Amino acid sequence: MKELDYQKTTDLLNTIMEFELAGVVRYTHYSLMVIGPNRIPIVDFFKTQATESLLHAQQVGEILTGLEGHPSLRIAPIEETYRHSVKDILEESLNHEKKALELYKQLLDVVEDASVYLEEFARGQIGQEEMHNIEIKKMLRDFS
Repeated sequence: MKELDYQKTTDLLNTIMEFELAGVVRYTHYSLMVIGPNRIPIVDFFKTQATESLLHAQQVGEILTGLEGHPSLRIAPIEETYRHSVKDILEESLNHEKKALELYKQLLDVVEDASVYLEEFARGQIGQEEMHNIEIKKMLRDFS
């Protein structure tokens, strides 16, 4: 087993935490902006995404402090496009989820063969992010 790089790991966990907290804001905003006949289920979807992003941020923060890291008070930058059609919001969501997937894959690369727990955590998050990507792609099919 290799040695865990605490600095690299805690820096990346902080980046992930900031990104997940940005997801809370992003998905809350989206839930408020959806209009149209399919509003209710889509609003529920975005509210669920916001709640899940907060849970992920909290989980990452617990791991971060467990590694004696200091959680950031920042959130990742959020671009406002001012385009709020359901299609635009879903495309923005897909981009966000792809970035989250990329961050968790980076975490896996850093912790692989150094920490079974962190490796399993990263793999679980990767699985969840992959499912989010699939769900959003399925929702976007209605617009093609």
